[in-house]
Amino acid sequence: MTPPVRPSTRPDVAVRRARTAVAVLFFTNGALFANLIPRYPAIKADLGLSNAEFGLAVAAFPLGALIAGLAAGMLIRRFRSSRVAVISTMLTAVGLILAGIAPGWAALAAGIFLAGAMDSITDVAQNSHGLRVQRLYQRSILNSFHAVWSIGAVTGGLLGAAAAQLEVPRGTHLIVSAVTFSMFALVAYKSLLPGAEPLEPAEPPKPTVTGPVATPAPTRAFGRLGKWLVLGALVVIAASGALVEDAGATWSAILLTNSLGTSALLAGFGFIALQGMQFIGRMLGDGLVDRFGQRAVARTGGAIVFVGMGTALAFPSVAGIIVGFGLAGFGVATLIPAAMHAADELPGFRTGTGLTIVSWLLRLGFLVSPPIVGFIADLTELRYGLLVVPLAGLLVVLFAPVLATRVRTGGADAAATGEPELAART
Repeated sequence: MTPPVRPSTRPDVAVRRARTAVAVLFFTNGALFANLIPRYPAIKADLGLSNAEFGLAVAAFPLGALIAGLAAGMLIRRFRSSRVAVISTMLTAVGLILAGIAPGWAALAAGIFLAGAMDSITDVAQNSHGLRVQRLYQRSILNSFHAVWSIGAVTGGLLGAAAAQLEVPRGTHLIVSAVTFSMFALVAYKSLLPGAEPLEPAEPPKPTVTGPVATPAPTRAFGRLGKWLVLGALVVIAASGALVEDAGATWSAILLTNSLGTSALLAGFGFIALQGMQFIGRMLGDGLVDRFGQRAVARTGGAIVFVGMGTALAFPSVAGIIVGFGLAGFGVATLIPAAMHAADELPGFRTGTGLTIVSWLLRLGFLVSPPIVGFIADLTELRYGLLVVPLAGLLVVLFAPVLATRVRTGGADAAATGEPELAART
């Protein structure tokens, strides 16, 4: 007897193109900012800034994000996530140019502020569109988008390190970067999903698989209060991941240059190691999350950050610091995607609200880290300020129980998304 032919679950061409286009947006977003990071030591030296002053200037990035970020949900509902992501990407590039050519502290902070404000809107918009595509795939793919972001960050970091080593003028370097990656985003726009953002159902769909579902325990236990308790815990997890990423972006090159005396090229490898290992973690992340659940993956990652970076700071060397940042990147690889996914699926919030709040408040990790590390570094030395990194790993271990033990999948999810049929773009 011939066995029955099972219907194909492979997404159609338009959905696969949309996935590629979202990946391009993530790549562009990672590459743009990373081009500036290897120029930080020269900017700090040229402007004669102390560690604390430099940390405060860099903190303007998350400050701008916090001020502008809550507008993301409204903008997405009004103008579509696809349009918002592309336009805000281009405006982020403008802010980075202004930061790179700044003649003083105030101008540096203003450029970074603009970049941060636009980046926060880009972040929510591209993740919102990525979640639309994920629902059509009916399996976890969000970590793969963040993996592509890491590829972009590594690419941008390498380009920035090479430009710094070759002493390419910062203005020229950053204008070329802005134009190039803005064109990438414009080309990607044509393949994104058409139509407005879908409305979520009033009631969450029933899972179509057996076993634990994705609703975190506190929500079930405490009702209306539970959703805010869970959302707060998700913010802590996401902010801890953001803090670790920020430490690599803001301080790794300065630590390797000023404390350990490396060259401009090698100084960029702390950040590159973090992003490279984060890419590996995110490429593995979807499979690990589907198999073991977000909770177990996050706990393990937090422990890796605590042990890896803690050891590197306790016994500092060029190789040890680079490896430590690499382990930290691997450990936090799935944290922000996990928190965003859990927030987007959290019952009791309007479309995009949970995702917007977590995406907004995770910037607290970026906001508090640079000035705290800078002040501690001025009082003692930079590696003591960077002890916030292993501390963030410990917080993840403590708060991981709010994450799901298993990702909800199946046809009910896709059917409940309200995703329109893929027709010609309107």
